Amino acid sequence: MIRRWGQIRNMNQRKEMSRWVKVIVFSLVFYFLNSPAEGARIKDITAIEGVRENSLIGYGLIIGLNGTGDKSGTVFTLQTLTNMLNKMGILVDPTTVKVKNVAAVVVTAKLPPFNRPGSRIDVSVSSLGDATSLQGGTLLMTPLRGPDQEIYAVAQGPVSIGGFIGGKEGDTVQKNHPTAGRVPDGATVEKEVKLDLGEREELTLMLKQQDFTTAMKVSQVINAGLNDSFSSAVDSDTILLKVPDSYKGRIVELLAAIESLDVPVDVTAKVVVNERTGTIVMGDQVRISDIGISHGNLIIRVKTDFQVSQPASFGPSNSKTVVVPKQKTTVTEEEARMTVMKGGATIGEVVNALNAIGVTPRDLIAILQAMKAAGALQAELEIL
Repeated sequence: MIRRWGQIRNMNQRKEMSRWVKVIVFSLVFYFLNSPAEGARIKDITAIEGVRENSLIGYGLIIGLNGTGDKSGTVFTLQTLTNMLNKMGILVDPTTVKVKNVAAVVVTAKLPPFNRPGSRIDVSVSSLGDATSLQGGTLLMTPLRGPDQEIYAVAQGPVSIGGFIGGKEGDTVQKNHPTAGRVPDGATVEKEVKLDLGEREELTLMLKQQDFTTAMKVSQVINAGLNDSFSSAVDSDTILLKVPDSYKGRIVELLAAIESLDVPVDVTAKVVVNERTGTIVMGDQVRISDIGISHGNLIIRVKTDFQVSQPASFGPSNSKTVVVPKQKTTVTEEEARMTVMKGGATIGEVVNALNAIGVTPRDLIAILQAMKAAGALQAELEIL
């Protein structure tokens, strides 16, 4: 009897263990099937309020050009060059100055956050006058100012234009834009923009692309990573994050802990069309309703032949040779092809179906516009 009871108990344990194994396997399968296949890091889809670049601008001179600078009629270049020489103790007559080796330029730069005095940043230069090329030039010392007119950096150095222009008059060869260029690490930061994160009790994260669903998911992922409800979605653009007590005074560690978390990003169904280039970009959320599409081309071709009518050898002296154009017009209409698309079709199915009836990118643009007008395209259509 005792032996029989032991066999029954072992049998029940094996059944219970088998049941739990099935539950675990089903849970794992369900998790992997329903977990998002793709995600984006929080650092890639959000920005911290107040932590941003600042635009700088300045006016300067580029010298050392090989006769490709501003012409003598460019008054502001003459004035700038004369003033600079006067400040150096060299008195010159503005009417005798030639500026063909000098060009006036506007210098722009972006000052990243947290940059300290002594840091180096890249600058861009663009011709302000009628110079034809900045090739081989050197930018003279140029103060760069912010919107408050304070000087935050000073730029100077050789200009790289990434192109060239050669030849004279009508026989020229040009690559890229020789009147704009860059000075890598050409500016030295002289003044920093004050930004202190250490004493903040809350942070505001802003989505780079507004979306209510994504904002909610970002908040949920942050709360799961911090094991408490420290963040909340305020609207489609803003997530408010309260600094936990354990991270007070350690904002950098808090941001490092959450910025690498993956968030499934939800995007709006959109079709972007550039009619000038025939470019079409569609997201994977684009869907269509039941619709039938007929596509065919009408080709009208006009051909002109020139026939020459010459006078007879012994004809009147006032006879002339006459050129008579003869035109021939042909009209060809391709057989229209009809295709039917079922509702709920994905973007891949849409493209395959339209390729099957032989549409070109420009034909596809017209079809998409007609589908949107008919209410069958369940997506936003943006035409550039």
